[in-house]
Amino acid sequence: MLKSIQKKKNKMYAQRKQRVRGKIHGTAELPRVTVFRSNKHFYAQAIDDDRGHTLAYADGRKLGLKANKEDVKKVAADLAEKLKAAQIEQIVFDRNGYLYHGVVASFADALRDAGIKF
Repeated sequence: MLKSIQKKKNKMYAQRKQRVRGKIHGTAELPRVTVFRSNKHFYAQAIDDDRGHTLAYADGRKLGLKANKEDVKKVAADLAEKLKAAQIEQIVFDRNGYLYHGVVASFADALRDAGIKF
């Protein structure tokens, strides 16, 4: 029974991810910022989908941070600093199938506070 519940959760996550990903596309001037969260860590990267290159990234594990709201704000500040160094002021946000709630919303708000426009 537990395996069938996990299969359903994985299927629903994959559907949300494809639905979100089908509507957005990143370019060199307007990159797609995608997030990945696990129970322990949080990662984000800015991607140019035309060339398939990562323009900037922030790794919460390398910064020694956990995946909570306060630490995610530090990850967002690190990514915003790297984006500004690359002269990127505006992005497209890809929540990667996660609900816009909790740490994902906190990350997006911190990016906005750092001066990155969505």
